[in-house]
Amino acid sequence: MSATGDPIRRLTVADIGRLHADGERLAMLTAYDYPTARILDDAGIPMLLVGDSLGQVLLGYDSTVRVTMAEMLHHTAAVARGTARALVIGDMPFLSYSNVEEAIENAGRFLREAGATAVKIEGGVRSARTVEALVRAGIPVMGHIGWTPQSQHGLGGKVRVQGKSRDAARHLLADAIAIQEAGAFAIVLELVPEQLAAVITSRLRIPTIGIGAGAGCSGQVQVVTDLLGLGTFSPRHARRYADLQTTIAEAARAYAEDVRNGTFPGPAETVRMDDSTLDEALGRSAEDRAATSTADGLLAGIPLDRDL
Repeated sequence: MSATGDPIRRLTVADIGRLHADGERLAMLTAYDYPTARILDDAGIPMLLVGDSLGQVLLGYDSTVRVTMAEMLHHTAAVARGTARALVIGDMPFLSYSNVEEAIENAGRFLREAGATAVKIEGGVRSARTVEALVRAGIPVMGHIGWTPQSQHGLGGKVRVQGKSRDAARHLLADAIAIQEAGAFAIVLELVPEQLAAVITSRLRIPTIGIGAGAGCSGQVQVVTDLLGLGTFSPRHARRYADLQTTIAEAARAYAEDVRNGTFPGPAETVRMDDSTLDEALGRSAEDRAATSTADGLLAGIPLDRDL
């Protein structure tokens, strides 16, 4: 039950549209596992993206292009199990939507097998036909333009802001409109100049979710490890709201020290049994002593064939 007494239900893309129409700025975070998803859901984050960024920030890959469908489905299912309210969006991994038929099959798996509510795909005009086909199949789609990590090799390999030239800016405008008209319910703008992102936002009916695109977007998304201070690299567009890396390291060192000193576990972390029960189990009760004493008066202990 919610604080108002209404039953908790999962948000839909229609709810996101209404929030946007009401002028509410939308917060989105990435999530990759069950416990984190529970915390973020309880905190009221309306959208959780199971991003293919998990390849780098969780699995240690050097690129998102190495992430597989099996890995994405595994982590998306964990996030879905950990949430009751948030809209869960599965990120379609590299080469999982290279044609319309493949896109529908794989996107369907996100909803059917992993419990996602929507999927995200990269690309503007080039992906519009795929977006339209998915939406026609009943699969909600979030678009993603600007810097698109899955296309990093085609974009020169180095992470950089997109749309800074006249032609590039016009291409991004066309991309945004194409994705909207294809039926996407929202679109991520990544590494786009803030002025251009604000113009794109003003020209769309659907919400824009910025990451490194300024405050003029309809909402914002951050990689959760950047937010929590768990990443080895923090991009300029990220803001750290906690320093869990230091917290975890300090906790680990304190634990190791307590183990070395013999102060962990202590009475609070220890379970005891009744001493008389232990005596019975080990053959040390009065009856056992009488029954198992040897001729010289010593205890023989528990017979090897005794049924314990």
